Amino acid sequence: MQTRRTLGTALGALAVANSATAQPASSGPETTFDRIRRTGVLRIAALPGEMPFFHKDLATSEWSGVAIDMAKSIASAFNAKLAYVESTYANSVLDLQSNKIDLAFALNPTPQRALAIGFTRAYYMHPFGYVARRGFAPRTWEDLNKPEIRVVSLIGSLTDVLLARYAPKAQVIGAKAGDDAILLMQAGRADCIMYALIQALSVSARAPMLEQVTLLQVPYVALPSAMGVQTEPDRRWRDFLNSWTDYNTGTRQVGAWMRQSLLAMGVKPESIPANADI
Repeated sequence: MQTRRTLGTALGALAVANSATAQPASSGPETTFDRIRRTGVLRIAALPGEMPFFHKDLATSEWSGVAIDMAKSIASAFNAKLAYVESTYANSVLDLQSNKIDLAFALNPTPQRALAIGFTRAYYMHPFGYVARRGFAPRTWEDLNKPEIRVVSLIGSLTDVLLARYAPKAQVIGAKAGDDAILLMQAGRADCIMYALIQALSVSARAPMLEQVTLLQVPYVALPSAMGVQTEPDRRWRDFLNSWTDYNTGTRQVGAWMRQSLLAMGVKPESIPANADI
């Protein structure tokens, strides 16, 4: 005859057995969400010279910029610290695929990239144009579409795609990073650097000879900027980032970080277009 205690013990053992059967230990790779919680470390791609999103102080090795502000806010939700993996726009995608990083910033979610990595919802609709030497003043994409015009485009960035579509006749000069693009301009080897607005403004502030920022029209092209993540069945990491994005765009915090970084770099408030949404 079973007593109440022995019956309870038996039922408890059965519940544990059922639980173990219903939730078997995962034999797959550790998810990004679980790894960040376990290690207390958020690994991000850090792009030297790509202000205002990234800036590395060469004296202290400290990073700052819009992406760093965003990353610190995200990491704080996990009580995690940041680990920086120096990269480029093109290599950020490869770094995600090879599990070197957990998060990449300032990426445009093109269909081709979406075949390789996952993306969060957009945190900014980014208009495109260029930064140029004084006196260079095309206003439309067709104005750029001439064989004598030399345009610098960062390798692996969306500007390569846009130029191929809207200005295929222009001479496109590839540069690995923003500093390389500026050097090409300073050497007189190009007429302008194709950029999204925020990067164009930052270049104009740190390279006085490149003071002219123009948003191209006809068509006016504005594309989403989002965060890149690894593709994995577990959606918790991406779901968290989407919630974070919705909150910080809705409260205008992302725009405030952008404006703050640009002004700190020396961008004049009157240089920021009224429709820039920052």
